[in-house]
Amino acid sequence: CALVTGVQTCALPILRQWFKKEKNMEKIFDATIVQVGPEAESMIEGANMFILFGEGAPADLAEFCFTMDNHELSGSIHPGSIMKIDGVDLPVTAVGNLVEKNLSALGHISVTLDGMQEESLPGTLHVSAVNAPVLKLHSSVQIFS
Repeated sequence: CALVTGVQTCALPILRQWFKKEKNMEKIFDATIVQVGPEAESMIEGANMFILFGEGAPADLAEFCFTMDNHELSGSIHPGSIMKIDGVDLPVTAVGNLVEKNLSALGHISVTLDGMQEESLPGTLHVSAVNAPVLKLHSSVQIFS
């Protein structure tokens, strides 16, 4: 390895593989945030997680949710998939066994920003995040696999 213009050259092949891998990924989910519950943003700050729900969430849960306009999932989510929030990558590290079913049926999943390698709850998607994402009205939520 050598340090060339501030870039460690042994990392370049890894970086190339990552870009190539992302290009081969297919978009399997695409939604827009259409409503932000009054407590939704505080969940990111306080609990290191956020809750997504399709339109029609129960009122007592809706106040904690980011409501999306779509819940059509066209593929399988697995560790190594990428969730994108407004173009920011959040690599998927673990997938609860009900994530795909709940996302398809209700648009509902909990997303934790902890990078855990094993699922904790059946409806939870674990992602790795250097910085907490900023979700807001009209934010884009996509998943690539």
